[in-house]
Amino acid sequence: MSPLKITSRDVVTGPVLEILGDLDFGHAAELRELLPTLTLRPGQRLILDLAGMEFCDSSGITALLAAHHHALAAQADIALAGVPANTLRILRIVGLDQIFPVHPDTATAARAPRPTL
Repeated sequence: MSPLKITSRDVVTGPVLEILGDLDFGHAAELRELLPTLTLRPGQRLILDLAGMEFCDSSGITALLAAHHHALAAQADIALAGVPANTLRILRIVGLDQIFPVHPDTATAARAPRPTL
């Protein structure tokens, strides 16, 4: 198991959280606890960069959904970047690829047009 490390930075469209290591039962609470501390304004985009994520279980998926809800509550949107193939497969199986826009990297996620509701 790899410890979870989350770094935050801002880009023009809003905050980027880079998630490294395991987003699992033992660590997913760290992401959920970080979310309320983010400054996220209406119209911004929260990008979760998962390129360095090594493992994600159901607790990690739940934390991703918490991030989605946090963005919606702030009248912002959310995008996933660099999603590892095994996690992308899970997102597709459970239909969450219809909820989360998925991009190959953070730069592409930041440039993508806002989704229409």
